[in-house]
Amino acid sequence: MTGSVPTREDHVDVLIVGAGPAGLMLSTWLSRCGIKTRIVDKRGTKIFNGQADGLQCRTLEIFDSFDFAQRVWRESNHMIEICLWNPDENGTIRRSSRIPDTIPGISRFQQVVLHQGRIERFFLDTMKEHGNLTVERGVLPVSFQFDETKAGDFDDYPISVELRTLSDEESTPSQRQQHHKSVDGQETTVNDGLFRSNLVADDTDDLIRLTEANHADQTELIKAKFLVGCDGAHSWVRRQAGFKLEGDSTDYIWGVLDIIPITDFPDIRHRCAIHSASEGSVMVIPRENKLVRLYIQLLATNHENGSKADRSWITPSIILQSAQRIMHPYKLDYTYCDWWTAYQIGQRVGDNFSLRERVFLAGDAVHTHSPKAGQGMNVSMQDTYNLGWKLAHVVKGYSEGSILKTYQSERKMIAQDLIAFDHRFSRLFSGRPAKDIMDEEGVSMEEFQNAFEKGNEFASGIAVNYGASPIIAKEGQIISKPQLATKIDIGKRMPSFKVLNQADARPWHLQELLKSNGRWRVIVFPGRLTEPSNMQRMQMLGKRLEEPDSFVQRYTPPGQSIDSVIEILTVHPGPRAGIELLDIPEAFHPYHSDIGWDYWKVYVDDESYHEGHGQAFANYGIDPSRGASVIVRPDQYVSWVGEMDDYEEMSRFFAGFMRQQFAAKGAVDGAGS
Repeated sequence: MTGSVPTREDHVDVLIVGAGPAGLMLSTWLSRCGIKTRIVDKRGTKIFNGQADGLQCRTLEIFDSFDFAQRVWRESNHMIEICLWNPDENGTIRRSSRIPDTIPGISRFQQVVLHQGRIERFFLDTMKEHGNLTVERGVLPVSFQFDETKAGDFDDYPISVELRTLSDEESTPSQRQQHHKSVDGQETTVNDGLFRSNLVADDTDDLIRLTEANHADQTELIKAKFLVGCDGAHSWVRRQAGFKLEGDSTDYIWGVLDIIPITDFPDIRHRCAIHSASEGSVMVIPRENKLVRLYIQLLATNHENGSKADRSWITPSIILQSAQRIMHPYKLDYTYCDWWTAYQIGQRVGDNFSLRERVFLAGDAVHTHSPKAGQGMNVSMQDTYNLGWKLAHVVKGYSEGSILKTYQSERKMIAQDLIAFDHRFSRLFSGRPAKDIMDEEGVSMEEFQNAFEKGNEFASGIAVNYGASPIIAKEGQIISKPQLATKIDIGKRMPSFKVLNQADARPWHLQELLKSNGRWRVIVFPGRLTEPSNMQRMQMLGKRLEEPDSFVQRYTPPGQSIDSVIEILTVHPGPRAGIELLDIPEAFHPYHSDIGWDYWKVYVDDESYHEGHGQAFANYGIDPSRGASVIVRPDQYVSWVGEMDDYEEMSRFFAGFMRQQFAAKGAVDGAGS
C-alpha cells in the first residue's frame, strides 16, 4: 500500500479497471444483471475518433442481444467485398480477384466498420438505461492487496484496491499534433493515436509517482469481490497479479491513416489487400463518413536487436509517402486526416487469465496482435461477454464458483487460436510477393488468398467452439446426443433461423429471443404435435417441469418469475394452424394471475406471410417427427443436446453447477417480462 490514507471506502461486487470496449462490455452485462459495479479509467475522456473499427458477425449478434445492433448497423459502413491486388509480370499492381468479405449465410449480419468512439457511446447509453452505471474517468488504481485466505468464500471481499483521482492535465495523454488543411481550406489540428500504440511505453507508474504528493486527499479504498483488468497491453492489473504476456514482436512497422482520400485507385471503397512488388503492402478499409483507413507497411524500421522502434521519424507524411509508393501507378493524396498512428506487429498471450478466480484479465491485457485481421476489439469484447454472466450468477448465488474456472479454459484457447491465425496472416501480408514458383523467399499470392478465405470463418467469430466443462456437455457424466440435431454444434453459438410466434404469426430470428439478460434457455423442439405420441411426450415433459421440485422451480429465487433464471422456449415443426397455444401444457406458456398467459414462449417452424420460411428444423438437422431439446447458456452458446423429453438429463446437467434457491414449496409461478 502507498503512504496515503484513503478518505473514503466502498464495497463492490466487481471493480473493472479500463473502460475500453472490453470493460464496457463487462459493465453492460453486470448492469443488466443488477451487480454492484465500479468501472474506472485513467484517461480523462472517451475516444472520439480513430482506434479500432472492425465489427465481426458474432459481435453484431451480441450487440443485438443487448438491443443496440441497429444503431451500429445504421451508422457503420458495410463491408461486402474484398479485392486482392498483386503485381503482374511487369511489377505493376493489378486486381487479381474478388471474394465476399463475409461468408454468405454464416450469420444474419455481415462485417461492418465504425470507429471505436461510437461503439463506446452505445455501450454507455445502454448502461445508463439499464442501471445508471457510469464510467469514472481520470481515476487511477495505485495499490492492490489480495487476501488469498478468503478466495474460496464468494460472499467475502478479499481484494483491496486504492483509487486516486487525477487532475484533467494528468489524465490527458500527451500527443503529437499535426496541422492539415481540410477540404474547405481551413487548417485543422490532428492528434495522433500513438499514446495507445505499442510503440509507446506505459505511463501508469509515472502517473502514480506524479500524483503521490498532489492527491493524497483524493483517494478511495475499494473492497471488491472480483477485480477485472481490461486495461490494455501494459495492464496494471496483470502486473499486480504477477502474470506476463508471452510471445514475440516482429520487425514489421505499420502506419495507420484515417483520411478522406483523393485518388484514382478504383477500389478505394472496397476492402483491399494490396501487395506491391518491392515497396510493401497496404490494406484499405472504407469507413463511415467518407473516411478510408489505410494500414501501410513502413519498410524502414529504424531499430535494432528486437528493441522498440524509434517512433520520432513516423509522421503522417512519411506514412502517406509509403502508401503512394506501394499503390503506384495510382495517385493518392488527402487534405483531411481524421487520425493516425503506428504500431509494431507482435503476437503475445498471457500466461494466466485468472488469479484464484477472483482477479481476471481480458482483452489486450492477455492477448496482443496486429489489427489488420479486425480481431482485437472483437475478441476483447467476447472475452468479457463470456465472463460477465458467470460473475453475475456467482455473485447472485445462482451458480457455484466453479463455473468461473471455465473463463480461462475457454478464452485462453481462443486467444491462442487468434495468435496462431494472426502470426500466419500478418507474415503473409507483410512479406514480399514471390516472383515465380522458384522464389522461395517470396510469399505465394495464392497461399495468401487461401489464408484470407479460410480465415474468414475464424475472423467472423462464428467458429468459436468451447471445450467440455460442467457447462458444456461434451463428455463426462452428462453427454449430449449430437445426432438429434446434426447441424447444431455443442460448444458453439446457437445458429439463427426465422420462426413464427404461435400466438400472432410474427416472424422472429431465433437469436432475437435469446436476449442477454442472464437467463439459461431450454429450447424444446418437439416432434409434430399433431401426432398424438408427440403431444403425449410434450404433456409428460410439461408435467415434470410444473412439479414443485422441478429443476426450473428449484433454481428460481423466491418471489421471482418462473423464467427469471431458466426460461423454457418451444419451437415446434408445425403446421401453426394445426395447434392452438392453449393445447400446449402451461409450463411452456406460464400463466400469471395479473397478466394472463405468456404468448412469447412458443414458436413454430412454418411459412410466414411476408418473410418466407426459415426451415429451422432442416437447418438445425432435427428430425421433425422425433424432435430434440437444446440447452443454451446465457451467452447463446450451446451446452447440451438431447431427447426433447429427457427431463432427467436436463435436471442432472443443471445440478452439476447450479445452487438450489429455496425449499421446493416456495416457488412463485408467473410470466417473466
